Amino acid sequence: AYDGIVRERLEALEEEAVPGYDTWGGFLQRRVAPAMRTCRSVEERQANLSTKLTRATTLLRTWVDVEVEKQNRDLLASMNNRARLQLRLQQTVEGLSVAAVSYYVVGLIGYVAKGASIFGHAFAPELVTAASVPLAILLVWWGVRRVRRLHSEPAKQAGE
Repeated sequence: AYDGIVRERLEALEEEAVPGYDTWGGFLQRRVAPAMRTCRSVEERQANLSTKLTRATTLLRTWVDVEVEKQNRDLLASMNNRARLQLRLQQTVEGLSVAAVSYYVVGLIGYVAKGASIFGHAFAPELVTAASVPLAILLVWWGVRRVRRLHSEPAKQAGE
């Protein structure tokens, strides 16, 4: 900008050449022109450096984004694995709870059968207890299955 101002001012002077003497324009042109070329060169270098820094920053940002995405992927995979393990554990506990509840139900039926035999019923308490085992297991399994379905229905409705 300074070079342009100097040139405009020199043109506005409308100086005339005097033989044997340099003009102000010629003198300043010899003195200022190299400095102005240096300024333009430095300006170009700064622009190139700025462009390179912008590219490097973009590459670095992309690299960071890729690393974050990898971490997110690994975290999601880990969460998926934990959910799968938790489901297996839940199914195992449900199976064990069916066995435990069935055991207690059969025990209660045995107590009822023993009490009924005291009042004169003709069935042997051991036979009633043994016969109740498959029925108790089936009913408890059906109950657990029904509860599981009832708990999963709101999740299905929310997903629709």
